Amino acid sequence: MKELIRTNDIVLISYLEHRLRDEGIEPLVLDAHMSILEGSLGVLPRRIMVGEDDHTRAERILEDVRRGQGHE
Repeated sequence: MKELIRTNDIVLISYLEHRLRDEGIEPLVLDAHMSILEGSLGVLPRRIMVGEDDHTRAERILEDVRRGQGHE
């Protein structure tokens, strides 16, 4: 698996997960439960991982999502 993005933007994470699954890519979100340890402050970023074979397609989807959200 390869890291696609590391962020604490939970809206971006949720939408990106949805878009990836729509395209047949199954993402793995790591560190999602770290907020329990940090006191629910949301400062620790979460990582979205995808399979190595899907990484290039997933990067294109991420670019599309960022463009749509004004994160260029």
